[in-house]
Amino acid sequence: MNEIHTIELPRLVIVGRGVIKKIGEVSCNFNFKKAFIVTGRKTLKIAGLQVSSILHENGIDVKTIVVNEANLENVNLVKTKSFEDRPDVIIGVGGGKIIDVAKLGATYVKLPFISVPTTASHDGISSCVASIKGLGRPYSIKANVPIAVLGDSTIISESPYRFTASGCGDVISKVVAVSDWKMAHEIKGEYYGEYASSLAVMSSTLVRSNASHIRDRLESGYRVLLEALVSCGVAMSIAGSSRPCSGSEHLFSHALDLIAPNSALHGEQCSVGAILMAKLHDLDWELLARDLKIIGVPTTAKELSVSREDVVKALLMARTIRPERFTILNKVNLTKESAEKLAIDCGVI
Repeated sequence: MNEIHTIELPRLVIVGRGVIKKIGEVSCNFNFKKAFIVTGRKTLKIAGLQVSSILHENGIDVKTIVVNEANLENVNLVKTKSFEDRPDVIIGVGGGKIIDVAKLGATYVKLPFISVPTTASHDGISSCVASIKGLGRPYSIKANVPIAVLGDSTIISESPYRFTASGCGDVISKVVAVSDWKMAHEIKGEYYGEYASSLAVMSSTLVRSNASHIRDRLESGYRVLLEALVSCGVAMSIAGSSRPCSGSEHLFSHALDLIAPNSALHGEQCSVGAILMAKLHDLDWELLARDLKIIGVPTTAKELSVSREDVVKALLMARTIRPERFTILNKVNLTKESAEKLAIDCGVI
């Protein structure tokens, strides 16, 4: 424990109804004079134009760029435009892909970043990692933590429910990630953070206990989900890696991204992965699946729009995605036959 451990956390998190209106006040409090908004074609209308207008009203010079994919090309576009315009802050307004592009772009140009999510589809809204295509690997890489997060529950509640369910799946799956992390500590002597792991598990537990509120689209349910997603981002920042929030269930999802790209959302794939890996960990996978079903998260291959063969291939490929990350998959060493049996036993195929 002699190594220096630096923890970077958001300085400000505001969650609740109508909090997007505080973007001008927040930016002024940070003394920002010029802002660069990164948003998507749809999210420009949903919230991007509103953010721009509020910033203008507060005397802040604003320029906006519209991107559609979370790829290296768009990250470099944000980087180039930032060098040209020299803003004081980059503000990501959109779903997970938009947030990741803005976050990594801000990291590359060493500018503060504000996260304004329009969906609650995964924990990237406040995390220290970003998932970008074109970097030669399917998993997330290190990025700067947002200086502020504004999670407007009204905007989130008006987004397609599928995104909300996906975010729930991403959070609920943390119980498997923590089990993998703890196992890696016990078997490999890997660093394990009790506080970070507890925060991730607590987030999973709270979302599960509020499953019916989220399913019924109640304000209280959306607030719990937003706070849980932020807490997961904080857990990763405290740990200094994605370990408390990304384990074998995420490796399964990343494998599916390679085998059957664009078939389902990230959190949806993690949910199915969590059921499978929970059984390998001897956790109560049936209760986990029940809670996911209450919320409306996919629990089968059919609901993910992938084939029986895709699931088996993903289970076998998953451990090769990040060879340095020790998980339950390194311990059980699945074969084609045992992987298929696992998926059948869990009702995934």
